[in-house]
Amino acid sequence: MGRPERMIRLGGESWPGGRTPPSRDRTVRFGVSLPESLLRELDRMAASKGCVSRSEYIRDLVREGLVEEKWEAGDDPVVGVLVIVYDHHQPDLVRRIMDAQHRGYLHTICTTHVHLDEDACLEVVITRGTPCEIEELSGEIGGLRGVRLAKLIKASKIQA
Repeated sequence: MGRPERMIRLGGESWPGGRTPPSRDRTVRFGVSLPESLLRELDRMAASKGCVSRSEYIRDLVREGLVEEKWEAGDDPVVGVLVIVYDHHQPDLVRRIMDAQHRGYLHTICTTHVHLDEDACLEVVITRGTPCEIEELSGEIGGLRGVRLAKLIKASKIQA
């Protein structure tokens, strides 16, 4: 008969063969004291975002704060998602949008183009660069005649 397989236990899970379990943060419970009225607002906001628990909503808020901090620091590369709606009949507009994307040190990862109707197009541009470079691109494209909407969504890699 062979020896029984050695198991490693982590948070109630067993890992066969003495393998190291996948790296993951340990979840820690902590208490937060809030006035009832603020707690009701927290619950309302969590429900409006579709969160199934207060914890989920608070984790999302912390992650959003971490992304915002990374953008404010301005040191590390971040990711920006620029949503553009524009009139494709505006003379030379498509070329100017493309020229703006190709200028500078910004790296365009991906673009998606959708025709909304006979006149309007929606484009999603995913870029990587410094916060300043991405915000400059957003401002440049948003300021072009014929652009009806230019909304920048800030994102970045976060460890938590």
